[in-house]
Amino acid sequence: MSTIAFIGLGNMGGPMAANLVKAGHTVRGADLSAAAREAAAAQGVEVSGNAADIVPGADVVITMLPNGRLVLAVWGETLPLAKKGALFIDSSTIDVDSARKAHEMAAAAGMISLDAPVSGGVGGAAAGTLTFMVGGAQEAFEAGRPLLEAMGKKIVRCGDAGAGQAAKICNNMILGISMIGVCEAFAMGEKLGLSHQALFDVASTSSGQCWSITSYCPVPGPVPTSPANNGYRPGFAVELMLKDLKLAQEAAASAGATTPLGAAAAAIYERFAAAGFGGTDFSGIINYLREGRS
Repeated sequence: MSTIAFIGLGNMGGPMAANLVKAGHTVRGADLSAAAREAAAAQGVEVSGNAADIVPGADVVITMLPNGRLVLAVWGETLPLAKKGALFIDSSTIDVDSARKAHEMAAAAGMISLDAPVSGGVGGAAAGTLTFMVGGAQEAFEAGRPLLEAMGKKIVRCGDAGAGQAAKICNNMILGISMIGVCEAFAMGEKLGLSHQALFDVASTSSGQCWSITSYCPVPGPVPTSPANNGYRPGFAVELMLKDLKLAQEAAASAGATTPLGAAAAAIYERFAAAGFGGTDFSGIINYLREGRS
């Protein structure tokens, strides 16, 4: 079993750290939020308010933070404190350039590293069913795989440094675009007199089938577990979708890729967030489209 320093115990990091405890690892956790520390401590995590306190002697350091700037700052602070050869894993969703810089910093400090962002939301973090999209050397991937398997159901090595982040933003660009398309169809179906169930029964089993329909249907009824049945309380908040769509646009510009639908989706979600809905579930965009806004 490993000693793990887990930095960032929020909605995703807290449950992920708890699953590592359940797997038998010693987990030391750090977060600036007292509430997050308290919740993690209740799950058996040894908590601190200072990341520097938990890293010395750890076999693995995992970060789950809001943005690339913070990841680089925390790695810059903690890499000199870690024992040589420790494995650093970043499971935040950040820009590809920052992910690659983090790998360079780890290598310069004598560490191995992975970028391993996740898909599956808070529910997947709690259930241990996340998908990990992983970038990094094969050696680091093999070292990290058992830990990722304690937190997730599907672990995919996507390539070398930064490839995990690249896969994550491509995937979430697809999700953002497809959800808007599904919401437009259901809103149009309402005006054409179709019931939600009728459209679902057709689209979920024919050429319109996609995850946004079958697992996350944006109208109440057809998929009882979707946020539409719970007042659009967030499984994946609008502000997080917008963050990922903006990262995708930054990456597209950097790589010279043409993504007109990705750009349109980012613009629509930006207006939706500006209208005061940033903390609601991203599937609630259907309510915005019903009002004739886009």
